[in-house]
Amino acid sequence: MLDIKFILENKDLIDLGAKKKHIKFDVAELIALDTTRRELTAKTDAKRAEQNAFSQKIVGVADPALKMSMITEMKIVKEDLEKAETELKTVLKKWQTLMLQVPNIPDMSVPDGVSDADNKEVKTWGEKPAFTFTAKGHIELMQNLDMADFDRGTKVAGFRGYYLKNDAVLLSFAIWQYAMDFFLKKDFAPMIVPSLVRRETLFGTGYLPQGEEDLYKTQDDDFLAGTGEVATMAFHSDEILEQKDLPKKYLAFSPCFRREAGSHGKDVKGLIRVHEFYKVEQVVLCEASHTESVAQHEAVNRNTEEFIESLGIPYHTVVNCGGDLGLGQVKKYDIELWVPNENTYREISSASYFHDFQTRRLNIRYRDSLGKMRYAHSLNSTAIPTPRILVSLVENFQQADGSILIPQVLQKYMGGKTVIAKKA
Repeated sequence: MLDIKFILENKDLIDLGAKKKHIKFDVAELIALDTTRRELTAKTDAKRAEQNAFSQKIVGVADPALKMSMITEMKIVKEDLEKAETELKTVLKKWQTLMLQVPNIPDMSVPDGVSDADNKEVKTWGEKPAFTFTAKGHIELMQNLDMADFDRGTKVAGFRGYYLKNDAVLLSFAIWQYAMDFFLKKDFAPMIVPSLVRRETLFGTGYLPQGEEDLYKTQDDDFLAGTGEVATMAFHSDEILEQKDLPKKYLAFSPCFRREAGSHGKDVKGLIRVHEFYKVEQVVLCEASHTESVAQHEAVNRNTEEFIESLGIPYHTVVNCGGDLGLGQVKKYDIELWVPNENTYREISSASYFHDFQTRRLNIRYRDSLGKMRYAHSLNSTAIPTPRILVSLVENFQQADGSILIPQVLQKYMGGKTVIAKKA
């Protein structure tokens, strides 16, 4: 959420930001509604003051006839006040709805574009494997090595269901353990966070109202979050932090759930796009400085790049175009891993910064060195998601005999095992 004062003073900038993000938003409608809101607020305050003045006058009146007359007159004032309060309540509801739809302004460095097809490559790393044999996809590799069962997964869990088995399970745990060791060296505090969250937390992080169709909802009107960012950001909601304690850096682990609405028919088989998965997420709260936000954004994205490099998986990094940014994001990088079977890169991580868009919604403030209250800035970046990482890992490290080499950094978490092969 943006400050209404900022919106009023920068309406052209808001309009340009919405156009760059290809989001339909009428800033003129909000400004007109805000004018009405302020007028009704003033009117309501005046009526309330008038009612209070009448109440005080009546107390000192001894004449019964005069007192009755004043009570009758006060009833009219009370009715006018109630009418004004009803009008204000209606306008406030519309105003709050529009305020939640105001898009954050993208950074000047964000390229123009409509979709992820327009994202710009800014970096490539690693040498793509040149196989001397016919390479297999992750589904065939994992089924041959008894690492996954997709048919039973669908039978039990429905569309996009899966079972991980044997070495795939051990490999997943190895990745989580290695991720904890790797990222904790970057001064993050580990957390296991809730997946079941209240509606308010999703509004606070900007996933509602626009993203509701992609969320699983409970019978109690709560939701299953699609990322640990949601609960981690809400951890400090309605709190005042001290500047000396910033930045706050959390490494959150959680199960995640996404309906993948609108993607029916895409990546139906395998582990690229599933309904339930696990993520390790970097979340940062820092002081309200654009320079600091940019520096933290580059840092969290680089953390994940370094993690992927340590695994030895080829990747490239793209900067997302305006049309591929969410409502609150100022700028976003995606890291995409090489998938040999598809001869393309696939997203594994997103790193975003928001300025105070989320913290205003969640009311996360800090006291600066002068004692002034300011809204913190927020950032997040995927550290690693499973099981999606397994797709690139098994395909890039496959051998001619169908076995899979285990990246060296993971071997100690697999009891020293160096290769996944068929059991004799």
